[in-house]
Amino acid sequence: MIKVFCKNTGTSRSFREGTTLLEVLQGFEFEKPYPILSAKVNNVSEGLKFRVYNSRDVEFLDYRTYTGRSTYSRSLCFLLCKAARDLFPDCKIRLRRPVSKGFFCELSKADGSPLLDEEVDRIRERMKELVEKDVDFHRHEARIEDAIAVFQKMGYADKVKLLETSGRVYINYYTLDGTPDYFYDALVPSTGYLKVWDLSKYRHGMLLRLPDRHHPEDLAPFYEQPKTFDVMMENEHWNKIMGLGNVGDVNLACQKGLASDLIQVSEALQEKKIVQIAEDIYKRYYGEHPVRIVLITGPSSSGKTTVCRRLSVQLKACGLRPVFFSTDDYFVNREDTPRFPDGSFDFDGFDTVDHAYLEQDVMRYLAGEEVEMPEYNFVTGLREFNGKKIRYAPGTVLLIEGIHALNTMLLPHVDPSCQYKIFINTITSISLDDHNCIPTSDNRLLRRIVRDFNKGAFTARETIRQWPNVRRSEVKWIYPYQETADVLFNSAYLVEFAVLRNHAEQILGTVPKNCPEYSEADRLRKFLSYFCPVSDKEIPPTSLLREFVGGSSFKY
Repeated sequence: MIKVFCKNTGTSRSFREGTTLLEVLQGFEFEKPYPILSAKVNNVSEGLKFRVYNSRDVEFLDYRTYTGRSTYSRSLCFLLCKAARDLFPDCKIRLRRPVSKGFFCELSKADGSPLLDEEVDRIRERMKELVEKDVDFHRHEARIEDAIAVFQKMGYADKVKLLETSGRVYINYYTLDGTPDYFYDALVPSTGYLKVWDLSKYRHGMLLRLPDRHHPEDLAPFYEQPKTFDVMMENEHWNKIMGLGNVGDVNLACQKGLASDLIQVSEALQEKKIVQIAEDIYKRYYGEHPVRIVLITGPSSSGKTTVCRRLSVQLKACGLRPVFFSTDDYFVNREDTPRFPDGSFDFDGFDTVDHAYLEQDVMRYLAGEEVEMPEYNFVTGLREFNGKKIRYAPGTVLLIEGIHALNTMLLPHVDPSCQYKIFINTITSISLDDHNCIPTSDNRLLRRIVRDFNKGAFTARETIRQWPNVRRSEVKWIYPYQETADVLFNSAYLVEFAVLRNHAEQILGTVPKNCPEYSEADRLRKFLSYFCPVSDKEIPPTSLLREFVGGSSFKY
């Protein structure tokens, strides 16, 4: 017999060796407002069919948790791919990054004809049939060579490349009603768990909609995101030109010694976009409604500061004189900082910034007055004045960078026509394979972990612990303004994960196994293992990545 301690109840019970988590779940009574989808066993994510052979701590999870949502989403993606292949046996389906609260999917039919509304309806009905039948997802452990043979037979070249370059000896893959597929982590036990979703025609593909994270019984609300979608498609276009559809393609290119070329192209594409933005600002500066303020925002670790520095250089090349400050310099004193219910500081809330004082200084600047800018001392938690003064002059443009820069409440009395708005995000341009999207925030979390650790600001455990609060603040205060920007800048880097792997793996290994944060550290290490590591020695000192891995020529 083994003993299982259930974190949901704070109690232990004895079970036979080899008991599944589904059977363990039945042995504990606790409130379950939503279906249990997965679990953490000794702080490692596992599916409910996982068998327990030794005494363990177990925490059961529903859709309101990150792990639960990920398990549900992966399973739903498999359901879609299975239904599509049932109806169009020779089709290829590609799931792209989340957009408009769902997954955008492209389906290519063998005859090359466009996807029709009625065909999407048929796929949706087939998915519903499989849910009603409550078909099991079966996990298979296989030698890598045998798994590759399975996917070669299916015509999944993307999965073959990923597995061939993964360096693994054995992998797990899944089958649904006899159809195999590969997913990099656990699925729900059966299709009957997938009650809430929808599928509709969207642009030239489909949108697979997901449950609301706070109310899983309902669909997440649909938000049209045309600018975000266009940036995603622009990246797809460049990836196709370079022949890089998925991680397997990037790994093969790096193994052939082409990492340097990929770095150079990535830098060139980002610099090209920054030049275009600078030239647009220059035109508007001397246009009918002269631009005087450039507002730059984006979520945590999106690279706002480096983009701002590089944009300043290009504005100078256009003949303008940029003046820069951060909304962080207008933080209220530490003792006045808002707090979360648990008493910890909320550094990302809007009221963390003294926005009234900031707007007052901006209005004085636009009126031609000399303004002494504050500088926030993050050590003492106090706003200081160290003689930094600015004054508007012909050819001068004010750059304001910060997570709340696009918030309409920041400068409510400043004429919108004199503002130019830039939103920076990390829109990951590749996927692990056609059916495995890379989580949208993994770039930024890994960047933040590496930067915080190298600067001695926070341990990896502390950064991971803070991340859920950071994400909640972003959803509330930053992302609602993404589509209001004049331009969206994608700071994702084609070989970013390959470079970050060399920095992050050892840092993630410092997270103790006996803490809740180990689950995320373990997931990230598994995820990074899919990427062939690339040295950062050829990353230029002006690169956006240098803001996080060190060695930047810019002063932060």
